[in-house]
Amino acid sequence: MQKAVLSAGTVEYQDSGGEGPVLVFLTGVLVGATLWRHVVSDLRADHRCVVLEVPLGAHRLPMNADAHLSSRGLAALVAEFLDVVDLRDVTLVGCDWGGTQLVAAYHPTDRLSRLVLLPQESLENFPPGLPGRSLHLSSKVPGATFLALQTLRVRGMRRSPVNFGLMSKRPVPHDVMNAWLAPSLGSGEIRRDLLKYLRATRRRE
Repeated sequence: MQKAVLSAGTVEYQDSGGEGPVLVFLTGVLVGATLWRHVVSDLRADHRCVVLEVPLGAHRLPMNADAHLSSRGLAALVAEFLDVVDLRDVTLVGCDWGGTQLVAAYHPTDRLSRLVLLPQESLENFPPGLPGRSLHLSSKVPGATFLALQTLRVRGMRRSPVNFGLMSKRPVPHDVMNAWLAPSLGSGEIRRDLLKYLRATRRRE
């Protein structure tokens, strides 16, 4: 993982390099950059694939304590990332978190050329689906998100409908999911960042 220093803090990203068209992939809640591992493997031969670890709970480096991490704040973070890494003619790919369209709407730039919108937050789908609503509700009760995360230590619970069960047709390998969950399970600062996002009133932004 490479690092980029932004105003909100230091973020990690993967960059396949190369001279091909630039694809920037965004991560979602409690999902790390390895979500895109197979896609990047298929496309890297003739594309430059950049995967940004958006600070949504699977990130390993905590953001600054005063970082603005609502959906709008994260969209600003993505736009700043494109500037700092100097990425141009970008195809921005989003899944789960709805930041892709927010970057285009609130941070128009000649760096961004195309959007790929996979299933994600949009329109009235805030928070998204049963897992999103469950996490959002847990964020309103002190300590409840921490307890909800503990259920993900149990492998059988990970495939339940309130967790990851409705999000994938194929089970995610446990070693991959362990890496996604480890930051939020092990760091209060990472959970703080996640809670900032979960508690934001995104629909009104």
